[in-house]
Amino acid sequence: MSTPTRTTTGRGLSTPQGVWLVAEREIGSKLRSKAFVISTAILLLGALAIVIWGGFAASSNSGTPVAVTPDAASAVAEAEGLDITEVADRAEAEALVESGDVDAAIVADPESPVGLAVIAESSPPTQLLLQLAQTPTVELLDPDAAAGALGYVVAIGFGIVFLFAASMFGGTIAQSVVEEKQTRVVELLISAIPVRSLLAGKVIGNTILAMGQILLLAAIAVVGLTITDQTALLQGLGGPIAWFAVFFLFGFILLASLFAAAASMVSRMEDIGSTTTPLTMLIMAPYFLVIFFFDNPVVLGIMSYVPFSAPVGMPMRLFLGEALWWEPLLSLAILIATCVAAIVIGARIYENSLLRMGGRVKLSEALAR
Repeated sequence: MSTPTRTTTGRGLSTPQGVWLVAEREIGSKLRSKAFVISTAILLLGALAIVIWGGFAASSNSGTPVAVTPDAASAVAEAEGLDITEVADRAEAEALVESGDVDAAIVADPESPVGLAVIAESSPPTQLLLQLAQTPTVELLDPDAAAGALGYVVAIGFGIVFLFAASMFGGTIAQSVVEEKQTRVVELLISAIPVRSLLAGKVIGNTILAMGQILLLAAIAVVGLTITDQTALLQGLGGPIAWFAVFFLFGFILLASLFAAAASMVSRMEDIGSTTTPLTMLIMAPYFLVIFFFDNPVVLGIMSYVPFSAPVGMPMRLFLGEALWWEPLLSLAILIATCVAAIVIGARIYENSLLRMGGRVKLSEALAR
């Protein structure tokens, strides 16, 4: 009677053990690095400052002047921090908004799913929308005007976190791969651990570190908004932040696999840029796009379905209330499918290039079976 066997790597290590051994090595080397610890501390302190500033900016909407018609008065009966001006009808409410006497107006709207509409000049006060029991229809008298400061702060937050984490850890993976090739340590590693297990360990180890930073940043957002007494804003940001974490997880795995594969094609530190620059550009693009087009629904809509920018675009649309319930699910499915394809392609490039020393490996050779 035969006994079952398990897949092993090297001298008695199972595949999971080999992968985790590499992951532990990646995590340990990072946590022992003063540069990593200091840069992480700066990121967390900066994020806390931005969140607190954004919270106080939202607090400035307390006492926001709002015009309300009699048939919509019940919607703001329990709302706090509003300077309410009662008006006779919709026309008078619009006149006050246009003149700047009030920041927004709440009127009855039979065509709205909730029976209400918020009228504003360029963008409705976010704090006002969050205080309402249900999100009403929003009508802008000047739709081409720029959106509010709070939306810009959220765009900067998502963009910076994605740019910083993806570029820092992606660069770390690339440097680690080339350093191991240049010193020929990789030849010792793969004598005990298969090439694909080595790749998987590097990706998993850095993903754990990157997700740790994201969770710390999420905790900071909660603390910062709690300190500024922005519970309503916290509720509005909770969903987008959670989706950002999910999208970032798969987006980072995609990028990490490609960074490792690109780095394996060269043998010297000076040559890393020749293969990783396109990936760096893919990381930078979502940051600049969300900063300059955070109020452009067309650009954000495209970004939310492109795998490399979905971790920034979709959470931003969710915060702005522009995405339907099924859109993040579809976008996530596209991202996961792309992630799987990137892992397969990246593993082949990594496996075919890792032991090739000297000049840069051509992409066609790296992809050859």
